Amino acid sequence: MSDFEYANAPESKAIANISPNYGLFIGGKFVDPKKGKSFSTINPATEELLSKVGYGDKSDIDAAVRSARAAYTKIWSKMPAKERGKYLYRIARIMQERAREFAVVETLDNGKPIRESRDTDIPLAAAHFFYHAGWADKLEYAGFGSKPKPLGVVGQIIPWNFPLLMLAWKIAPALAAGNTVVLKPAETTPLTALLFAEVCQQAGLPDGVVNIVTGDGITGAALVNHPDINKVAFTGSTEVGKAIARSISATKKTATLELGGKAANLVFEDAAVDEAVEGIINGIFFNQGHVCCAGSRLIIQENVADEVLEKLKKRMSLIRVGDPMDKNTDLGAINSKEQLNKIEEISKTGDAEGANRWSPDIKLPTKGFWYPPTIFTGVTQSHRIAREEIFGPVLSVLTFRTPAEAIEKANNTMYGLSAGIWSDKGAKVLWAAKQLKAGVIWSNTFNKFDPASPFGGYKESGWGREGGRHGLAGYLISDSKVNK
Repeated sequence: MSDFEYANAPESKAIANISPNYGLFIGGKFVDPKKGKSFSTINPATEELLSKVGYGDKSDIDAAVRSARAAYTKIWSKMPAKERGKYLYRIARIMQERAREFAVVETLDNGKPIRESRDTDIPLAAAHFFYHAGWADKLEYAGFGSKPKPLGVVGQIIPWNFPLLMLAWKIAPALAAGNTVVLKPAETTPLTALLFAEVCQQAGLPDGVVNIVTGDGITGAALVNHPDINKVAFTGSTEVGKAIARSISATKKTATLELGGKAANLVFEDAAVDEAVEGIINGIFFNQGHVCCAGSRLIIQENVADEVLEKLKKRMSLIRVGDPMDKNTDLGAINSKEQLNKIEEISKTGDAEGANRWSPDIKLPTKGFWYPPTIFTGVTQSHRIAREEIFGPVLSVLTFRTPAEAIEKANNTMYGLSAGIWSDKGAKVLWAAKQLKAGVIWSNTFNKFDPASPFGGYKESGWGREGGRHGLAGYLISDSKVNK
């Protein structure tokens, strides 16, 4: 009997009505960049051109901020809170109605498997708008005083790993709190943000409440440094986050920074091994490892390490790498050539420093940007692959003898975004969670998210929280501060 094999199950691209050219979304309309510049966005799985997108510069950012300020002053801040909530509900429902379209566009532009876009990214993005719509007229019960006030105009910069979901994380709480927004998407994945602009039009959102300016790091810097924004919300690398913190340090701007991570996934000797292996796979290979909170350091108790690794390798051999539009694909394309080069460069240091590389025997496509699921064993704390964020499907494996050693190794990082604990004993899980220096800690699972649950880190993983009641704090001024 031959091995069981899935037939190809490609999703149709027909629903994705991608325009050959996009302008900037300012004042409720798509407009051409003032200098007429544009850049290309491609499908990372095929390297095919998807669209030409407007390149916004300082003058375009200025126009967007002026539009957002006018909308805030004249309309949004004066609108009854329950009416603002209705707009968020309307946006959420339209996103649900257009969910398949969003999923296809996200996969084409980003490279992630369609089943992840379809089952995770888009439903969660809509859920954030539903959740925050409910808060819009209840802010006085959020714990920030009886009459909390919005900040004003918020500049938001999002990454390329979860383009629509990160947009929802940023825009939904900002609007619920009564702010207006200027958002800059990542240059390699602008298309779902521009599709979201169409949703804003469809929902009848007042002009200027949401503005979307596409571009690169120069565009983002112009937004951060604009004198008429009240807050910066950024998700991305720690290096850029530090630069943002320095640039706003002498201003009255506030910031929420969700930065890098090097999460530890701790497997204790009493863990359910098969369950833990599935969690390890999800923790590092979900979204090609393009996840800030990815479980990129696997720390296993020595006496079960051989069993875990044997089962992990067997499970990795079943990972399907290939066409992201195939509903059976597990691991899609790396988002860009630049990111692929970074993954390759850091991974090579693992070989040079004496770690043992293993990947399943997988044939990668010849077009596009691809990297096989990879694990390194024989890793020590000093290895570069154990210290730096690779942001790809690469797992470093370390071992420990005692629980205290596990905690010491897990906390031996400049990051503090997330962690996972695998144990059959609740007391041990609670003990370990208390010792770990991480903002989000999962117990016998990994990469589980909910709009009502705050997300964020410690140390060089950022400032503040996003999601939940805590995430609203970054978009409000409490009445006690207003009175002072």
